[in-house]
Amino acid sequence: MTTILEEYVAKHPGSAQRYAEAVQIFPSGVTHDNRYAEPFPLYITHGTGPRKWDVDGNEYIDYVSGHGALLLGHSHPAIVAAVTEQISRGTHLGACTEEEVRWAKAIQALVPSVEKIRFNSSGTEATLMAMRLARAYTGKNKVIKLQDHFHGWHDYAMAGSDRSAPGIPPETFNSMVIVPPGDLPAVETALSRDSDIAALILEPTGAHYGQLPFDVPNYLKGLRELTKQYGVVLIFDEVVTGFRASPGGAQVRYGVTPDLTTMAKIVAGALPGGAVGGQADIVDMIAHRGDPEWDSQHRVYHPGTFNANPLSAVAGATCLEIIASQSINQRADAMADRLKTGLNDVFGRMEISGHAHGIASMIHVVLADCDCNREICSMPHSQIKQATAGPAVTGLKRGLLNHGVDIMGRDAFLVSATHTESDIDETLAAFEQTLELVRGEGLL
Repeated sequence: MTTILEEYVAKHPGSAQRYAEAVQIFPSGVTHDNRYAEPFPLYITHGTGPRKWDVDGNEYIDYVSGHGALLLGHSHPAIVAAVTEQISRGTHLGACTEEEVRWAKAIQALVPSVEKIRFNSSGTEATLMAMRLARAYTGKNKVIKLQDHFHGWHDYAMAGSDRSAPGIPPETFNSMVIVPPGDLPAVETALSRDSDIAALILEPTGAHYGQLPFDVPNYLKGLRELTKQYGVVLIFDEVVTGFRASPGGAQVRYGVTPDLTTMAKIVAGALPGGAVGGQADIVDMIAHRGDPEWDSQHRVYHPGTFNANPLSAVAGATCLEIIASQSINQRADAMADRLKTGLNDVFGRMEISGHAHGIASMIHVVLADCDCNREICSMPHSQIKQATAGPAVTGLKRGLLNHGVDIMGRDAFLVSATHTESDIDETLAAFEQTLELVRGEGLL
């Protein structure tokens, strides 16, 4: 009988050939850590709506969704038209544009906490900027970060990470205070013992966009109260959850207003782009005042060749205006709920220990069961990590690809508004077939 791995190799000779060339050029043959896969990753040629195709002509229902950026699916006609028109007018005009104003207003229309905004080029840049603004605004040096929460790959963000971090001076980590997620007393202890805390940053639905969740509504409310009490800037990293957890992000979904919000992915219509928005007097730490001492000694300096690049600006504005005027989130959430319910039915019907949980259009699969409400998982984070680290998860990822389904990482589904009921049902059939194969190989 052919194994999952053998079928994967047989179905993707074109990807294997291209990887053999790429590995001579790029470290590990890839340009993003999440795309590294053994024995080789897939090479994709194009996508439309919820589907994409690889160099061997294989078709996939796509739940990677551009690493979460494609709430509107691949190649949305309105975004294609807007970007195509802008390319003909100029890709970099080296000046202010009307497009950047339109883009900013589209963000403000959905996220009420954004009084002022500054654009940059990625989520990593956005979180770096937010931390610097908070330090400059408060005159303090340290930032509280939750264990395992992901805020990009800059030096400060790597503190408390579940990844290795060579090349970062210890002094950098000394400016970061790591606390366990979901533990309000630990936050209060850190704040009460150290008067040099400038900010607290977190993924508002839990690490890795909710893979490792906590009691979100109560925890966020508690953090807001504590940070106000101690005069600490509260930063929501909504790079993934922004415009996906709700049209206004997790902060609108749960009714908790941060001081600063970091954004990327959907905010730029799935083109390169990031932003920091929030309380005007904090963002205005970047502003020129016409005071030589302020402008040269105290102002936060922020250049950036591609800040508010017109291509990203028109894509982002178009995307956000569609989200504001159409039932985009409702459609994506409905399909995600159908998928989550179906996945849990499959686990139950096959009598395999596992479950799917998540909010809005972000679904996580854990090959272990618990009695959670399937929205916010109550399983200890250590158990979730253990369940998602085994060979069964690798087999699940490969097997789903063999059956025409591509998931985010090895255990997540990021659903778009273009996924249909038939896409979901086809996915569930592939999931059931793959689970049976994984079990047949003795991995479950």
